[in-house]
Amino acid sequence: MIRSELISRIADDNPELSLRHVEKIVNTIFDEIVEAMARGDRVELRGFGAFSVKQRDARTGRNPRTGTAVEVEEKHVPFFKTGKLLRDRLNGNEG
Repeated sequence: MIRSELISRIADDNPELSLRHVEKIVNTIFDEIVEAMARGDRVELRGFGAFSVKQRDARTGRNPRTGTAVEVEEKHVPFFKTGKLLRDRLNGNEG
């Protein structure tokens, strides 16, 4: 599902809200998640999962094409850990 499909689905389920309002709500939620992660905060959506930022240390990597050593800088990467409810649902345990 992409963002526009999510917006359409929510708008269809909530006819009292205009498409423009639903779009603003969805964009605000995503923007807040991104901003929190940019600050290094963890974002937990109970039953769904938690978004966090992990630090990857600098290392020596290999160029897959040439095999030469390449220095890879330290970086921060997004990480998502599924919640128990989502894991159970994906595995057929409706709990």
